[in-house]
Amino acid sequence: MTSKTERDPLSITAAEMRAVMAGPPEPAAELLRAGAHAGLPEAQALYGQILLDGRGVDTSPVEAFHWFRQAASSGHLMAINMVGRCYEKGWGVAADRDAATRCYQIAAEDGLDWGMYNYAGALGLGAGVPKDDAAALAWFQKAAALGHAKSINFVGSFFEEGRCVPQDMNKAAECYRDAAERGDFRGQFNHARMLAQAGQVRDALVWLAACNETCTPPFRARMKAQLEASPITELREAAARF
Repeated sequence: MTSKTERDPLSITAAEMRAVMAGPPEPAAELLRAGAHAGLPEAQALYGQILLDGRGVDTSPVEAFHWFRQAASSGHLMAINMVGRCYEKGWGVAADRDAATRCYQIAAEDGLDWGMYNYAGALGLGAGVPKDDAAALAWFQKAAALGHAKSINFVGSFFEEGRCVPQDMNKAAECYRDAAERGDFRGQFNHARMLAQAGQVRDALVWLAACNETCTPPFRARMKAQLEASPITELREAAARF
């Protein structure tokens, strides 16, 4: 029987590459490495992610950055976005926020939702580009229109705060619910917060538990602190479980 790695690497399809990512890590890494060395941009981008995560291979941010750049040179939008992430975070390369933001802008303007999200974040922070909340909102809205959960959550925050748009708590709640249902942990927390404020504490606890499952440790710490300060007994009790 011929193994996948004995095949001509150029015969590996993009659909096969994406499917193998859901399987055992070592075969996935082997297949994608072959495709990357054969010059396939999709394989190069996915192999870069595997190297960054240490999934089926030793973690190597330097090699990950190399493969992201290889794929980006062919115009692969997610790879361009990931080159930006490497520059932003200092993964395998010296941190350079200006370079990161340029990458995000390219990916955003070429239609990538993650590029739009990251470019919007840079605009909102004034990181590598002049601070511009209105432009940030516009890019978040463009990504949200593509179904990008994290961007939908941030659109909700603009409406809740009345920043660049008239305050609209119903619109904010709608955005948070949508982001939560799409799996964004920040959206899940904000949706839970709005439910609790509306007296739907039992439903809020369900979403808080979902948030706790996938959120980052720094976010969990902030969530716990907010819940501990809540006037609602059930939320304070939930904080102790987190």
